[in-house]
Amino acid sequence: MTTDTFTELEAQQIAQDLHTMLDMVRWSVTCFNEAGLYYGHGTDNPWDEAVSLILQLLHLEQSLPMQTGDQLFHSRLTLPEKLKIIAIVKRRVDERIPVPYLTNQAWFCDLPFYVDERVLIPRSPFAELIKNHFEEWIGDSEPQHILDLCTGGGCIAIALAYAFEEAQVDAVDISQDALDVAELNITEHGLNHRVYPINSDLMGALQGQQYDLIVSNPPYVDAEDMDDLPQEFHHEPELALAAGNDGLDLVDHILRQAPMHLTANGWLFVEVGNSEVHMFSRYPELPIQWVEFENGGHGVFAISKNDLVEYWRSVDH
Repeated sequence: MTTDTFTELEAQQIAQDLHTMLDMVRWSVTCFNEAGLYYGHGTDNPWDEAVSLILQLLHLEQSLPMQTGDQLFHSRLTLPEKLKIIAIVKRRVDERIPVPYLTNQAWFCDLPFYVDERVLIPRSPFAELIKNHFEEWIGDSEPQHILDLCTGGGCIAIALAYAFEEAQVDAVDISQDALDVAELNITEHGLNHRVYPINSDLMGALQGQQYDLIVSNPPYVDAEDMDDLPQEFHHEPELALAAGNDGLDLVDHILRQAPMHLTANGWLFVEVGNSEVHMFSRYPELPIQWVEFENGGHGVFAISKNDLVEYWRSVDH
């Protein structure tokens, strides 16, 4: 039975026929498969999607199945719990809403964050760089001032503050709606004294500020990819996704503004995703270093202040 047809009475019947958490997971996977959902907001397959959703709805830790094995999945659920799961699975299928928006929770760098449709759902490979402290580029140095440009819900900024415990992190975004979410997360993580949300069009409001490390996950989806995005992505704010024909409209401004806002030994890291292919044609001489990830991901480059300054000097002259 597909979820777009069952009534409240049929939901009650489904709840009576299913008993355990495993029953609910199996039923949810069947619904997801019948609907042909897209995965990419925390999971990449229907089983993990169903398990993640149900654990969150039951207020259980995501790591609990690893600790308890099959025992957890064979636990019986109450009727209200089953009806709640059925209702949310129906919304996931009928409205194509990503799970983190249904539960208002996403994970990044093993940290929980509040999310809603004012911000992107975090999924950046920057997590690996943050966990490794950008060691390949900055060594043992501890950046004191960090900028998270286009911060959205503040996930990257907060993760950076955890990684570099002495640093001040400025979390910048043009969207006040996004910054309201970021402020919720900053407060939830108790970092109001070190992470500062700032409303700014890129670095426009940061006159005189310099940073040892600038990290940016800006909008970078090109026009062709925007047209082809699965329905799930249309629940995310277009302002945080679309970036012109080649996806590099904002990246160009970032590259031009960064030299003024980096300290002498500072580094800039930018995620461009699938628009990586356009970087080669737009900036053939730019001496960027593409990051290679062990845990999957692509489209992130690094460049030092010195190389940026030399590049623009050669281009402008």
